[in-house]
Amino acid sequence: MPFDMELESKLRPPELPMAPYPPKLITLANGKHMVVREITRDEVPRVLEAVRPITTYERDYYDIVASRVYAELLAWYRWRIVNEFCLIAQIEGMLVGLVNSRMLNAKTGMSLHTLTTDRGLRIGSHMFAAKMEHHIEYLNQEEVLIVAESPIGFRRWMIEYGLEPTDIPHELGGAPSFRLSKELYYATKDRLVVGDRPVPKDILDQALDEIIVVDEKTVAEKICGVKGR
Repeated sequence: MPFDMELESKLRPPELPMAPYPPKLITLANGKHMVVREITRDEVPRVLEAVRPITTYERDYYDIVASRVYAELLAWYRWRIVNEFCLIAQIEGMLVGLVNSRMLNAKTGMSLHTLTTDRGLRIGSHMFAAKMEHHIEYLNQEEVLIVAESPIGFRRWMIEYGLEPTDIPHELGGAPSFRLSKELYYATKDRLVVGDRPVPKDILDQALDEIIVVDEKTVAEKICGVKGR
């Protein structure tokens, strides 16, 4: 069937211009180097390959988080969500985590999800901080609205950052949002936001060359332990 671009243009939401997120390098507690970078829309199908198997893991609400991440990234790839971005974390090219989010408008960000496939190294915390860094420092927004879908997320984001509760329904199910203001971001930045720029060329080239997706058995062990789900 021929692609009707005229009709397609009416289905696609209009997007705001968005500044790029400059890649950075984080040295983890085990000494390994992790690249945090923004992906393009064309890289979404590869990332979906990593997310798809996790949608069945009940542990720590991975099933609902991964299912929603999958739908949100697919919506971005298919031009059915507005102003979304996705940052990924790679160790020697291997995908170990991601965050996605979007601009609600020029001043307010709407945090969507944080997903880690290699636990115990604070990768999720580093990625959440990178997401807030992008909203406040590069997209120049005044605030980010946030909810958690797991107790771990609540402790990591709401308590660790001291987020401000609001009565604003979040678009992830309507729970009341918590707010990270620009003032709170800068008050916590030195404690929570890490990383160095620029990323050495050889390390960045390796990350850009290929997004390596590990096999499902390995991911299951890292998320659920050696006994599986």
